[in-house]
Amino acid sequence: MKKTISLFFILTSLALQTFAVDIPTSARAERSIANVEPVLKKELSDLGLKYGAAIFVRIFKDPGVLEVWVEAEDQSFKHFKSYDICTFSGNLGPKLKEGDNQSPEGFYFVSAGRLNPWSSYHLSFNLGYPNEFDRVHGRTGSALMVHGNCVSIGCYAMTDGYINEIYALAVAALKSGQAYFRVHSFPFKLETKALSKYKANQWYPFWLNLKEGYDYFNKHKKPPNVEVLNGTYVFGGLNI
Repeated sequence: MKKTISLFFILTSLALQTFAVDIPTSARAERSIANVEPVLKKELSDLGLKYGAAIFVRIFKDPGVLEVWVEAEDQSFKHFKSYDICTFSGNLGPKLKEGDNQSPEGFYFVSAGRLNPWSSYHLSFNLGYPNEFDRVHGRTGSALMVHGNCVSIGCYAMTDGYINEIYALAVAALKSGQAYFRVHSFPFKLETKALSKYKANQWYPFWLNLKEGYDYFNKHKKPPNVEVLNGTYVFGGLNI
């Protein structure tokens, strides 16, 4: 019996080690998270949501807003907060090359390894640009972030107060088992009427493709699995 119990604890320990997530941290990150955790927990609880639940992020260049959505008990995502973006670089349209001072548009994801608690811009996380779609289209660039300090050269810059909250929610979700959180970056809310005004824009076909993913989330309230086929984003089985 004792051998059976010992074997159980050994296997359990190995399983926990296998699934443990190494979250990079710093004294600055720990302080920032500790300062906002109590308020976030209360605000989430008031909405029937839990601190540490999976998150999903949407960015809209116009009107300059970053949305955080949190997974509820029914596994749908509920809107938690909208944060004003302090500044971003360039205009509507995707980033094309290193040094064009343009903030990216598309479908990205952030794992624990893309967190930067030592950022020169307070706290940050890397969007993972260029993604597979960007690479297929020959787009270049690196270190495209969401960060604090309210300055941008191709990134999405927030106030330090806002990035503290966003970063804390991300760390809590990753610690609780979310393998990565998705970030969908759009020029604006891709409703049919709004998009129809841009039919003459060079990026209209690209935005029509982005709209498929935008519509998928609005319909299912779960971010879709995103793949690239023949140079086009394709969307399928529900996946966080």
